[in-house]
Amino acid sequence: MSKQEKVKAVRNKEQSKQKFLNAVGEIARKEGYKALKVNDIARVAGLDKKLIYNYFGSVDGLLDQYIRSLDFWNNASVDVDPAEITDGGKELSKQLLTQQYDYVASNKELQEILIWGLAESRKSLKDVNVGREENGEMMFKAIADPHFANNATDFRTAMAILISGIYYLNMYTTNADTFCGINLTNEQGRDQIKSTLMKMLDMLYDNFEKK
Repeated sequence: MSKQEKVKAVRNKEQSKQKFLNAVGEIARKEGYKALKVNDIARVAGLDKKLIYNYFGSVDGLLDQYIRSLDFWNNASVDVDPAEITDGGKELSKQLLTQQYDYVASNKELQEILIWGLAESRKSLKDVNVGREENGEMMFKAIADPHFANNATDFRTAMAILISGIYYLNMYTTNADTFCGINLTNEQGRDQIKSTLMKMLDMLYDNFEKK
């Protein structure tokens, strides 16, 4: 095989892999996670289902790559030196939480995956959770824990509540528009949620940072 042929083969493989990933997203968005079956994925992609096993090892391998590509915390990058942060990560936390809220709100496919993760035990979903925790642990250990010292566990617990709330409020819009009288589907309501998130982070830092 010539160099040109090898390049073409690699390009074709990558294009086919992307078609499978796009097919997973289309099915999840239109029909929900329960419709993610190997035959349906291959049909929507317009490719032989055997290629799923050739390229991803298994259907779980395909779903694992797809889910990782969607998950906010597995893809969040903190392009800052922890030594340069002087506020214990307050502004960084505000930035990440508002970005997460907007990201989940605008991504119906991810909302379906999150619901799937609550309804079913699956290796690909567990692997993403592990990766999410590993990324979060690096940020906690490098930035938040030294800042909060003995109150670090309290801060982690509060962040767990805020982050899970962000997930839940966005998943909630699958079946309803309002929660506690706040419309979660229009700009005014979403801005209110994010504004209050910022106030809550200010209170957390005021209450928990070491004195």
